[in-house]
Amino acid sequence: MRYGTPLGVADIAGPSMRRTLSDGDRVLVRYGGRLRPGAIALYRHPLQQDLLVVKRAAGRRPGGWWMLSDNPLVRTDSREYGAVPDELVLGRVLLRLAPRPAWLAPGRRLERVLGGPLLRGRVPRFAERLGVGVPFEGEP
Repeated sequence: MRYGTPLGVADIAGPSMRRTLSDGDRVLVRYGGRLRPGAIALYRHPLQQDLLVVKRAAGRRPGGWWMLSDNPLVRTDSREYGAVPDELVLGRVLLRLAPRPAWLAPGRRLERVLGGPLLRGRVPRFAERLGVGVPFEGEP
């Protein structure tokens, strides 16, 4: 991380990221942080821009990022409002600060190892805790 990178703290409200984050968790955000598929992002809701949202960036689509909830029972994500334009994406969630600290943004090399065929299925909970998620069936 280079010096002067803007960091901030956000509180999680609601059940949409329940596999990874819970209601009441506090996270550290790197504003302007580069997103990759699988990263957890903080962005402005496309239809209600005064509302900040935390979801997993599933991938690029025409018009922006496709954002999905980690909780498959919650569908208030890109399946409801479409791709999130780049200008609404504020940053990448790096770690959960409270109540149980956990790193949520592994480096690119670690993401490849954890998501690769050698470890997939052997350490899925470990990979998930580090923010390397396997998209669930609801992803188009």
